[in-house]
Amino acid sequence: MAEITAKDNATQDTVVCYAPTMITTNGVWQGDNPLDYSLPLFILQLTLVVLTTRILVFILKPFRQPRVIAEILGGLVLGPSLLGRNKTFADSIFPLRSVMVLETMANVGLLYFLFLVGVEMDISVIRRTGKRALAIAVSGMVMPFIIGGGFAYIPRGGQQQDMSKGTNVLFLGVALSVTAFPVLARVLAELKLINTELGRIALSSALVNDMCAWILLALAIAFSENEATPLASFWVILSSAAFVGFCIFVIRPAISWMIRRTPEGETFSEFYICLIVTGVMISGFITDAIGTHSVFGAFVFGLIIPNGPLGVTLIEKLEDFVSGLLLPLFFAISGLKTNVSAIQGPANWALLFLMITLACAGKVAGTILVASFYQMPIREGLTLGLLMNTKGLVEIIVLNVGKDQKVLDDETFATMVIVAVIMTGIITPVVTLIYRPTRRFIPYKRRTVERSKPDAEFRVLVCIHTPRNVPTIINLLEASHPTKKSPISVYVLHLVELTGRASAMLIVHNTHKKGRPALNRTQAQSDHIINAFENFEQHAGCVSVHPLTAISPYSTMHEDICTLAEDRHAAFIIIPFHKQQTVDGGMEATNPAFRIVNQNVLANAPCSVGILVDRGLNGSNRLAANQVSHHVAVLFFGGPDDREALAYAWRMSEHQGISLTIMRFSQGQNAVGQVSADTIEPKLLTVETDRDRERQLDDEYIHDFMMKNASDESIVFIEKVVNNGEETVAAIRSMENVHDLFIVGRGQGMISPLTAGLTDWSECPELGAIGDLLASSDFAATVSVLVVQQYVGVGPLVDGIGTPDSPRQQANEHFNIQINQRLPPSRRQNAF
Repeated sequence: MAEITAKDNATQDTVVCYAPTMITTNGVWQGDNPLDYSLPLFILQLTLVVLTTRILVFILKPFRQPRVIAEILGGLVLGPSLLGRNKTFADSIFPLRSVMVLETMANVGLLYFLFLVGVEMDISVIRRTGKRALAIAVSGMVMPFIIGGGFAYIPRGGQQQDMSKGTNVLFLGVALSVTAFPVLARVLAELKLINTELGRIALSSALVNDMCAWILLALAIAFSENEATPLASFWVILSSAAFVGFCIFVIRPAISWMIRRTPEGETFSEFYICLIVTGVMISGFITDAIGTHSVFGAFVFGLIIPNGPLGVTLIEKLEDFVSGLLLPLFFAISGLKTNVSAIQGPANWALLFLMITLACAGKVAGTILVASFYQMPIREGLTLGLLMNTKGLVEIIVLNVGKDQKVLDDETFATMVIVAVIMTGIITPVVTLIYRPTRRFIPYKRRTVERSKPDAEFRVLVCIHTPRNVPTIINLLEASHPTKKSPISVYVLHLVELTGRASAMLIVHNTHKKGRPALNRTQAQSDHIINAFENFEQHAGCVSVHPLTAISPYSTMHEDICTLAEDRHAAFIIIPFHKQQTVDGGMEATNPAFRIVNQNVLANAPCSVGILVDRGLNGSNRLAANQVSHHVAVLFFGGPDDREALAYAWRMSEHQGISLTIMRFSQGQNAVGQVSADTIEPKLLTVETDRDRERQLDDEYIHDFMMKNASDESIVFIEKVVNNGEETVAAIRSMENVHDLFIVGRGQGMISPLTAGLTDWSECPELGAIGDLLASSDFAATVSVLVVQQYVGVGPLVDGIGTPDSPRQQANEHFNIQINQRLPPSRRQNAF
């Protein structure tokens, strides 16, 4: 038998005996209790921790709480604060003899997590941080540090009198002044502030704050372990500096040599990966041996890994296992050490809330002071100060080290853990209440293709889910006729789902920069997409490409798209359809979440939107490197969306390789639902007036189009009179095998006999009746479709969008006949 000394929650020394050989059980059939053996007990503990954490993540998700809150609360639930109060549960599931195994595995997980944080952190951001972010970081640390230090001198019942005041001040000051960079990134993403100026300042300040906290933590550990021999603290600091220098000047060049030895595009050898993973453990051992915490060595080792493919490989191999399985153990251990009942008496609870209030107010006050100096609005300064109060991993590490070094007693430890949970938990709700950045409707007029000037830059926002979307979109843009007179500015937005990992957000700060692909498992797709569009930019001419990446939950991804479109003054958003073509010609859904994104974009877009149903427009008819040949058809029923579709096709028709056919559908005399002008009820007069007005706008626009293109032999105008939806479908099917692309209006708000019955079996109503027909699986398998919705927030358009089914049918037929008679005989087609 062997003996170890452990400390229970009452801070009493207890002798625990255990058998070193009791690791695995012989089985319940031989009378063994699995919970008496370390391995099955550890497996059960790990399972309980992960399940409890996941359940709390699910419960707290509607409240937009960071994952770290659920992980700490999971430990509190399992610990002596709640379930652990039951002696049977505590002695069976979390007995004292298991603490050493549990803490060892938790610290191994922490070691590798801090290594990954170092790998993902871009140290160059600190060098680029402006004076404003630096000043905010420093001011946000000074006041809380002073407040935390002040609380160290307040006498509390049960506090150990032999604790060094100096180290106690240091630990409390660091714990209150730190800002959790990974957790803040997640909070900013939830609040949709991560790509705003406020978000960039907050992240830069938090990064500086984090680095200062690591330095202060190293100092605190050095002084806490060597409080009796100050000279030893000096050697600890000196050897830690030597370790950092060795990593920078020896290890980093060696890793760079490994990267150069690996040909571009090839995977790194297992030997190199194993060497680096082992190096993490060695770094932790060295820093632990010299008197600094082992996580400091792992963090520094991760920090020297160059940004690039090696970092991506390491993250892919380690992140899910470390972040999802081992890291919750560390937070659970913190919760298991926390006994809320140790905070006794109203005075101590009052002190707890006073500490929360003053620490939060200290950061806010310091931040507002600097913000006002830099002439930032008070509300932004207040929001920034609240965001800087975000707590997380570093603070929990500080508290755990302080408790292990007996610098913090049980009551102080429990108090500070609750402070961390409450301060982080209130950030999102409070910021949501006080800071609501209203939609900045930038007063630009050219929000539609129809209103865009023919001699001005045409700005398009292109959304990409996967590389499969790229070829057709590039060919669509190439057919959009970029010229010196009217160049096309393309903003390519790669849409990536934001996962639940807080560490994955560390890359978002650098994602929205040209040529900087995201360092995550979608990097290969990002590289492929960006390279394809940059190659298009080089060869097309008169096209400027701006590659971007948006990392968001699918539920709020449309906000990024719409905000970017508004910021960049885009006239048109192109987003892929949520279905893709299969080998047999059918259509299958790729991801149901894509459809939600499309619907939200249609509802909230600040400009016109086109949903592209991709059935191939990939250059099969290409004649030369810079020349395309496509047959495009516009199905025109009337209304703003159809005019926008025609406006886009008009731009395409100026390309010498584009042949354009416009089929205008008019309502016949025998149309079902035809209303006589004599029988119109008075209450329907407004609707009919709106319809007449829309019909007049349609006639004027088509007249203008035909007059300006009367001599263009590549444009064919067809007038088609139909009476019902069946005749409409027959007319469309008659031309399906001739064309490469259909452009149709979504027809939002239109009710017409021409489409009667088409919506009864509609699969995708967001495409409109005609768009849904063209995108269905039983339609032509070789024709791509662009469904267009015009932005109607500008101009004199009214909400009640009309349709071309007014009783003034004969006058309009005469008008269309006149247009047709002005065309050359070869292009004069009629279907009366």
